[in-house]
Amino acid sequence: MKAVRFHRHGGPEVLVYEDAPDPVFGPGDVLVRVRACALNHLDLWQRRGLDRVTIPFPHISGADVAGEVAAVGSGVTGLEPGARVMLQPGLSCGRCVWCLSGMDNRCADYDVLGYQSPGGYAELTAVPAANLIRLPDGVELVAAAAFPLAFLTAWHMLITRAGLTERDTVLVVAAGSGVGQAAVQIAKAFRARVIATAGGADKLERARALGADEAVDHYQDDVVARVREWTGRRGVDVVIEHVGAATWDRSVRCLARGGRLVICGATSGHQASLDLRHLFARQQSVIGSYMGGKPELLRAADLFFAGALRPVIDRTFPLSEAGRAHAHLESSAQFGKVVLTV
Repeated sequence: MKAVRFHRHGGPEVLVYEDAPDPVFGPGDVLVRVRACALNHLDLWQRRGLDRVTIPFPHISGADVAGEVAAVGSGVTGLEPGARVMLQPGLSCGRCVWCLSGMDNRCADYDVLGYQSPGGYAELTAVPAANLIRLPDGVELVAAAAFPLAFLTAWHMLITRAGLTERDTVLVVAAGSGVGQAAVQIAKAFRARVIATAGGADKLERARALGADEAVDHYQDDVVARVREWTGRRGVDVVIEHVGAATWDRSVRCLARGGRLVICGATSGHQASLDLRHLFARQQSVIGSYMGGKPELLRAADLFFAGALRPVIDRTFPLSEAGRAHAHLESSAQFGKVVLTV
């Protein structure tokens, strides 16, 4: 098969479009013909070798995949060749108490497709049958590839970890990102009030078009001042944070008494400080969040298939131009997901 692999860490130029062995799949597995694979910041960190990421070389990245069943292993039923599917990106043992209780993202063996395992930057990929979600007619494969990781992450943050209600006001940091655009939509689907941050007039307008009630330019404006103005100086109930060091201080300062800050990533750096006096005096919560369980993805997918949630596609690139796609994502010029087509 053709695949995009890298044999060493470095810039986008280390991504090589080349021949690679077809995936090996066994009992309980399914071979998927990849038609689309969305990019995530995890792909950039792997390629750069940041945060002491250790991966096997040569490596195939790509967690977000949609395509068609090419072949099934023994014991797999209900999935015939040609069936259109998207993949649950989380891989787990399937046997431990966390997996059996629907919280597979807490499994000790949890992995993300394309992290330690070969991913979707290829014509073919192999995954356990349990990771396949059949697509209804009419759902485009590019949109399906852009959905799983971002919407699963945002759902877990808002619904499971923050316990979102329609009485809450939510601050979504960097609404133009994959998780950001998903969080705006999910929060509005649950009738919460949403304040979004984004960079530039175009992104602010697009955030409002997704449902944000207010939007503030995080490069040009005082985010904390605007949040206080729009909330009667109260602050927000929930902050969706995934940027890290660059936005951490103002995200904390935007929290209301009893507010919950949920963080799932640190794309700008992982070192941050916190005044513990404010944390306990204002009875606030700082909550870590990582991916989500398969039942959560299935619940979010129901809204996707019904048209209530829709992943925003910024640009598509052919698989052979994965290096250009990486450079585009690194530029932070995108609004929504960048997707490779195969």
